[in-house]
Amino acid sequence: MANIKSQKKRILTNEKAAARNKAVKSGVKTAVKKVRAAIDAKDKEAAKEALVQATSTIDRAKSKGVLKKNTASRKVSRLAQAVDKI
Repeated sequence: MANIKSQKKRILTNEKAAARNKAVKSGVKTAVKKVRAAIDAKDKEAAKEALVQATSTIDRAKSKGVLKKNTASRKVSRLAQAVDKI
């Protein structure tokens, strides 16, 4: 454990940020799974709807700095391609 007061504060804020980031990443994974499930079921309408939700979730994660810009773009692009292939 740190002895310096500012470092103790940083430890606390880092824990809060890590928990927040974990929740956001979990939400992204859940959204992607919903799209994949709809693709596997060959349900194009549900897949398109889930894709819109997933894109929104991924963009929100990107804007918060949880995902890097290119990572977010890659995820959205691959999901969109998979939905178009149905």
